Amino acid sequence: MFTALVCGAVVFPGLFYSFRKVLKYTFTHWSDADVVSVSERLVSAIHASLATAAGVTVVTSCRDVMTDSHWLVNWFVLFGAPYMANDIYAMYLSRYHTQKARGNSSLYSGHSLQTVKALLLKDRMLVLHHLVLLFIFLPITLASMGRNHCHRFFRRGLGDFFIGCLFITEFSTPFVSIGKILIQTMLNNSPSSVIYLFFCSTLNWSPNIQLGLDDTRLHRINGIIVLLSFFACRILVFPFMYWMYGQQFGIPLHRVVFHLPLHCNVGNLVILAPQIYWFTLLLRKANRLYLRQKGGNGDRNKDRPKTD
Repeated sequence: MFTALVCGAVVFPGLFYSFRKVLKYTFTHWSDADVVSVSERLVSAIHASLATAAGVTVVTSCRDVMTDSHWLVNWFVLFGAPYMANDIYAMYLSRYHTQKARGNSSLYSGHSLQTVKALLLKDRMLVLHHLVLLFIFLPITLASMGRNHCHRFFRRGLGDFFIGCLFITEFSTPFVSIGKILIQTMLNNSPSSVIYLFFCSTLNWSPNIQLGLDDTRLHRINGIIVLLSFFACRILVFPFMYWMYGQQFGIPLHRVVFHLPLHCNVGNLVILAPQIYWFTLLLRKANRLYLRQKGGNGDRNKDRPKTD
């Protein structure tokens, strides 16, 4: 298991460093903020893709949702732990270079405790999310491997299937990362551009990289996939897990909650509630931005001279 931790500590910082070097050399007109931001999203997409693949492997391998186990659960938790630490560092660098490019030279003239504090204040929820995964989710999930058997610390060897389902929640992340890269400076009036605009505003992203891909079919399709995959893999996955438990023990879906320990239901609720809130917030922002942009188009059409 120590090998997985070492691999993660080499792979994710190595990818982040390599992407920064390659992008800086390839796109010479990009600022440091652009290079760091895209590098961060590329590493995030790779980690999410690996997490999804690991989750699918575990879920499809576990016939008994409670007692079946898979070595990938422990291995990937340890492998992914360095990613969380590296991503906090990448978020710091991204914010540092972005603020420096905007002219905040007084605070961002160099790295200091003040610049770190600024990250914690601005992106405290993302930092807290990563720290919770590192210091709470990891020990709950992790198993201590003995010579002949496995001793679980908290889960008592149960529920690898459900941990695999939680891995699959990362499925939407690569599409969100693609959206970040495809955005250009001036968004057009298409609904797909509105989708990316509210993702940028919600995730505190700055759409400052001009690739000219905002009106492509890929851009529009990706915008739809982001919404559908987020809803399916971060919200619907929870009733799916309850349904699978009911199938295993012959319990109707609406009765499963009463057959589970209280701490299991509370834990699922704690994870699910922010997902529902975030998704609702995204939809509201998308609707407001779309109506605002639609109203702006209507006003411009009124000002156009008639040609008939």
